[in-house]
Amino acid sequence: MKNPETETNSILLIGIGNSGRRDDGLGWQFAEEASLLIPEGIDYEFRYQLQIEDAMLVSRYKTVIFADATYENTEEGYSIRKCLPASHYFYSSHVQSPETILYLCDEIYRKKPQAFTIAITGYEWELKNGISNKATDNLEKALASWMHDLYPSLRIEQDKEQTSKQAF
Repeated sequence: MKNPETETNSILLIGIGNSGRRDDGLGWQFAEEASLLIPEGIDYEFRYQLQIEDAMLVSRYKTVIFADATYENTEEGYSIRKCLPASHYFYSSHVQSPETILYLCDEIYRKKPQAFTIAITGYEWELKNGISNKATDNLEKALASWMHDLYPSLRIEQDKEQTSKQAF
């Protein structure tokens, strides 16, 4: 559903990573595959890293999903977590966390989108194209969870919001 003020969909999915560094490309691959599964109703962006300028982009959406690879050894091979604003900064303005982007979004634009991180466990990080087989398994599990759990719950919220707006 398009936001009439911003001409955007209400959901943004940002794939973060670098496909030239093996499993570091998991975030991009997640966003790419999600865009094939759900081609309409979600806006997709691809980033090597988050930058402070992304706060403006994020401010235009009701819901933001950050998908990225992680070194963390997650129990399921991935994790989906609510993402909350936090005011921690890195010394460089060119590398920021999703939490910092949300914090800046609130501080600068007074917008507080609901947000989630999808962290997919990776294993191989050398300069080479292609995601490892083990990480591909984790990617598939993360996509299945996105399609069967998180995305449907976001659609239900959108439908409720649309219904309540139509009631007035």
